Amino acid sequence: MATSPTQRSYRAPCPGCGAPVEFRSAQSTHAVCGYCQSTVVRNGDVLTRLGKMAELFDDHSPLQLMASGRITLDGKEQPFTLIGRLQYKTEAGVWTEWAAFLEDGTLASLGEDNGAYVFTRPMDPGRELPEASRFRVGSTTAINGKPYSVAFSGQATLISAQGELPKLPPLGHPFGLVELRSSEGEVLSIDYGHQPPHVERGRAVLLDDLKLQGLKDESAKSEKGRQFNCPHCGAPVQVLLTTTKSVTCGSCASIISLESGVGGELRSAEQDEPVQPLIPLGAKGQLQGVHWQVVGFQHRMGVEPGDDEHFGWSEYLLYNQKRGFAFLVDSEEGWSLVRPTTGAPQMAANGRSATYLGTKYELKYNYEAETTYVLGEFYWQVTRGQKTSNRDFASAKGLLSLEQTPSEVTWSSGDKLASDTVAKAFGLENKKDLLQRDDPGPFVASKGMGCGTIIVIAIVIIILLIILSNCSGSSGSGFTRSSGGSWGGYSSGGSHK
Repeated sequence: MATSPTQRSYRAPCPGCGAPVEFRSAQSTHAVCGYCQSTVVRNGDVLTRLGKMAELFDDHSPLQLMASGRITLDGKEQPFTLIGRLQYKTEAGVWTEWAAFLEDGTLASLGEDNGAYVFTRPMDPGRELPEASRFRVGSTTAINGKPYSVAFSGQATLISAQGELPKLPPLGHPFGLVELRSSEGEVLSIDYGHQPPHVERGRAVLLDDLKLQGLKDESAKSEKGRQFNCPHCGAPVQVLLTTTKSVTCGSCASIISLESGVGGELRSAEQDEPVQPLIPLGAKGQLQGVHWQVVGFQHRMGVEPGDDEHFGWSEYLLYNQKRGFAFLVDSEEGWSLVRPTTGAPQMAANGRSATYLGTKYELKYNYEAETTYVLGEFYWQVTRGQKTSNRDFASAKGLLSLEQTPSEVTWSSGDKLASDTVAKAFGLENKKDLLQRDDPGPFVASKGMGCGTIIVIAIVIIILLIILSNCSGSSGSGFTRSSGGSWGGYSSGGSHK
């Protein structure tokens, strides 16, 4: 029988300021006073002050403490309330874990990273886990007999906290963190800030599906932005997104690193040979039922191993506060909308295919990619000359891409879009001809087309192919190549839960 959360609540005065500090869950051991930011630990009915918690990093999240929702677990819908917030940092960036108090009295986590959300619950790994350093990115391991791919292995640090907390590693002290992904879309995290390591497992979720109530008001979501002078030309540069790691100057197009923050030392790199995006930065449009805004643009070049013929494509970085980031890719083969995957597709031993969420994708292209020009804001540290090894796969259901660097493996998936859809979405009907590409869709005979007509068309195509093959000799590759998009390398893809 489920226990009502109200029967487990406990309230006592803060040892630092006397304000009431409430514990709703019997599993919570720590809390941060909302008045004086004191960190307190509960030992029975006694609260002890440990020190003062650092201020929260303002990530403009739509979530807040005491927001409530519903999640389906084990086939049953359960109400939950967000009672605590932990903010962590790694070399890849900052992410948040919300402590979710379920109606049955247990605790879960709602991870938030660059607009991607993962709901996880504690689990028993069934065996003693090796040290964090034993997990290598890209390798495969088994937990409870199930295969997982290692997506991240490194050090994490707690930078701030708020509310009621079931766990609290030492502030500012790095600890080992490992993240695993499965081909079924599962995420499994191993937190070495505890002994034995704390393990949680879950899946990606959409905020709209959680039926959330008590989110921040729309007025509270407005972002005032940050402004500084370009270190190269001195022109004013404004940063709108708090997660931005790189931004370009609107006057001289220099790439500016925000790795040390706006108040820190700013490094810049000049760019020549400007590439003008067809869809302007700041443009807003609706694709697949989601309202997006273009916040970044990058042009990339690719080349197949052993070949000297290069091909290029463009990627528009799209942002939505509840959905995070997506990539609108413009290549010779058409337009596509893709996002980093939560799970890790299973690639065949020969590398010729990959399976994800029960769908098999066949390899189309294998190539090396390089970023040649960027504009706007990016949530990862982007620079000209960044190189990745890419593989693009395709199926009747969509696209799948693998992008790899020495330290990171990123999978992305998505769908092709018709050129007219892109033009209409961003109100660019006047640029319809410029946006026209090879549109998706298999060849289908139109109504009224008989078998005789199809046979005639087939014969004509065969004759043309014979003529072209005789004329082409060995001067070209014989097919159009396009990456189909790297789709956001250097992206966490919602990692760190």
